[in-house]
Amino acid sequence: MTSTNDLHHQQPISDSDSDSDGDYGRTGSETLRHADLSNSIFRAYFETTSNNIQSSPSTTDLAKIQSFLTSSSSGALSCIICLERIKRSDPTWSCSSLCFSVFHLICIQSWARQASDLSALRATRLPISPELAATWNCPKCRFQYSKSQIPKLYLCFCGKLHDPPSDPWVLPHSCGEICDRPLNHNCGHRCLLLCHPGPCPSCPKLVKSTCYCSAVNDVRRCEFKKFSCLNACKKLLDCGVHKCSETCHDGPCPPCRARGVYRCQCGRVEEERECCERSFRCESPCREVLTCGKHTCGKGCHVAGECGECPLQGKRTCPCGKRVYQGMSCDVDAPPLCGATCDKTLSCGRHRCHERCHRGPCIGTCRIVVAKSCRCGSLKKEVPCYQDLLCERKCQTMRDCGRHPCKRRCCDGDCPPCSEVCGRKLRCKNHKCPSPCHRGACAPCPLMVTISCACGETHFEVPCGTEMDQKPPRCPKPCHIAPLCRHGSNCKPHKCHYGACPPCRLLCEEEYPCGHKCNLRCHGPKPPPNPEFTLKPKKKKSIHQSECTPGSPCPPCPELVWRSCVGQHVGTERMMVCSHRSKFSCENLCGNLLSCCNHYCTKTCHALKNQHATPIQRERSETCEECHLPCQKERRPTCSHPCPLPCHPGECPSCKVLVKRSCHCGTMVHVFECIYYNGLSEKEQITVRSCGGPCHRKLPNCTHLCPETCHPGECPSPEKCCKKVFVRCKCQTLKKEWLCKDVQAAYQNDGCDPRDIPKNQYGLGRLSCNSDCKSKVQVGSELQLRKSKVVEEKEPDTQKNVPKRRKRREHVQENKQISTLQKSVAAIKWLLLFVALVMVLIAVAIYGYKGLVWLSDWMNEVEEQRQRRRTPRV
Repeated sequence: MTSTNDLHHQQPISDSDSDSDGDYGRTGSETLRHADLSNSIFRAYFETTSNNIQSSPSTTDLAKIQSFLTSSSSGALSCIICLERIKRSDPTWSCSSLCFSVFHLICIQSWARQASDLSALRATRLPISPELAATWNCPKCRFQYSKSQIPKLYLCFCGKLHDPPSDPWVLPHSCGEICDRPLNHNCGHRCLLLCHPGPCPSCPKLVKSTCYCSAVNDVRRCEFKKFSCLNACKKLLDCGVHKCSETCHDGPCPPCRARGVYRCQCGRVEEERECCERSFRCESPCREVLTCGKHTCGKGCHVAGECGECPLQGKRTCPCGKRVYQGMSCDVDAPPLCGATCDKTLSCGRHRCHERCHRGPCIGTCRIVVAKSCRCGSLKKEVPCYQDLLCERKCQTMRDCGRHPCKRRCCDGDCPPCSEVCGRKLRCKNHKCPSPCHRGACAPCPLMVTISCACGETHFEVPCGTEMDQKPPRCPKPCHIAPLCRHGSNCKPHKCHYGACPPCRLLCEEEYPCGHKCNLRCHGPKPPPNPEFTLKPKKKKSIHQSECTPGSPCPPCPELVWRSCVGQHVGTERMMVCSHRSKFSCENLCGNLLSCCNHYCTKTCHALKNQHATPIQRERSETCEECHLPCQKERRPTCSHPCPLPCHPGECPSCKVLVKRSCHCGTMVHVFECIYYNGLSEKEQITVRSCGGPCHRKLPNCTHLCPETCHPGECPSPEKCCKKVFVRCKCQTLKKEWLCKDVQAAYQNDGCDPRDIPKNQYGLGRLSCNSDCKSKVQVGSELQLRKSKVVEEKEPDTQKNVPKRRKRREHVQENKQISTLQKSVAAIKWLLLFVALVMVLIAVAIYGYKGLVWLSDWMNEVEEQRQRRRTPRV
């Protein structure tokens, strides 16, 4: 839709937007005439509303009317039935219910007759009233019309003039007079616009009105005379006590929500409830004594005095109703059974209950066997009365669409409408018919396609299928496409358009990577044309050839600059073109610092590799020589190991050489990194070297180990060993425990050095023998003789006690011994294999040589043929 801000000022449309057939073609004067025509149509409405409709909802209706005017003025008004353009002289008909679409009179008459005939044919099968039998629908909004409403005359939009003339100063198909149709909502006023297509706008009259609560009076538009004052309603609610606290609103007030304590209808229970629920019933029964004085009321909570009479008094009958009992007391619970047949009508409605008079309901299902026919009449069978009879025959009658059979099981002849989707392609050739399968032609495509300018501010709607024949409207607003060149803010503005924007006429002045600027005319890229509406460019003779093709990059920089050699040496610069990238060498020594940062390159001047250089420059560049000298730097902290790396920049890495150091007691060897061990102080090194366990070194005066923790130096106080030692007599009969230091003192008192005493004789002879020692010595000597005899007897059998592993190893070695025959067979096999291999090699050599000779001959022949072809014939 066209925005309502532009309703007062319609811009002229150029000749390029006119139709090629001249139906709606306009010259410049006709464009201004259309703008005046639009203003004249809306003038009466704007004068009534004082030109203040910007915030009014009626602008939607005005925008819809303006869309019709734009479509008709641009030649885009089309009939959605035939998809042809509606010319100025064509008789038309417009739907006046919902869509207000315009059709050719002939098209809508044919459409209505076909639709009404089809609906009449369909009504012959269904019980429909004659008024609804022949109806037709609007092709777009599907509003239903009767057959009597088929258009027969060509009327203007407001319906007052028959066959309106084609006046160039009046809107096509209109009478040019005031519409004067009654407005919506039955306000009593009439439309003030000139005869126009589309719906009439809302009533612009100013009337005095009151708000919903009748508290505020104001002058408002007739269409919107009902309003809310946004104050409290304060109307008396249905309860007659409280007032409405809602904001001023339309319609009845909501129920009263004020809470209070109310009694039930019987007055026994009190509850806190909302005022709208003040009348309620409790759950306890009434239990008031009835008029008979024998029974109580069994009803629920109700108003006092509405209990009624006793239901057991008066005339009473038996359950089947055949025997009547008069004057029976209400004390009797139920009258006796009469004994006759019940004879009540069963649920089927055809048979009666055949049981005797009984209490309670009769049987639910009638099981009497009757002869029934199926719905289609092809099967007759006796079945129980309650059971329906259906056959398996499928109906082959064509449905109302005439394309699909019914296929319903046991159809009674009243076939339902076809449930399949039509799916035929509509005339627009863009969509398929979504309606159920039907006879005759499909309804036109009801969709509308919006055709707009490039920015979308100016647009109109056309029926689907005609969009390819339309032209976009000319928009007077500036082009919203930002130029792609660098002069976006300085380019001359132009109006909205399709296709490419005009080229920029300013100088390029784009900065080269070298820092200079391009002095040619702007040759930056232009935005691509809109692919939906691309206008064909006009062929113009070029007066002069452009300097640069639009969208091409800047040419190489032509400026002259001083450039140094590839080695960047001072005093070797030459004058060169800036874009000329050739390099030269000054033939001096490079002198560049090597990667080791300790020595200098001794090569001739060469190009240096740079991370920011192009791949081609990196290929042409040459690296400086590599330093292969060993590292001669002094390490920090100082150690005896040299740096293992070649000459390198920066400090040497930390010395990671492993250094072995044994603990003080010599039982464990510690491995340290050189930098770690040398970085410790002397006391820390002593602490680190300690294994943390017992010393394990033998004391000098006895056979015991040092009990102290691993420590440097000699063990402290070896003469004070407190270990217990067994002391024996010379015959080793007597035994006693002494402290080691006492044994050492005893040896020293005797003038002996404890260090000279063997380990197995330490403490021997420190006790004196007694009388019992001699008898024990004799017994011991006899036992020793007996043991020696037993050992001599068992010596020959010691060879049998050989370990199992040794026996298994000897058995395997015996099995591995190979006979002479097996050795000779294996040798013959190897000899045959060697002879076969030699023969294969000889054959390969012979045939390979022959193949090479043949290949050489063939190549010579080919070369001779080539020479013959090259040599011209005499």
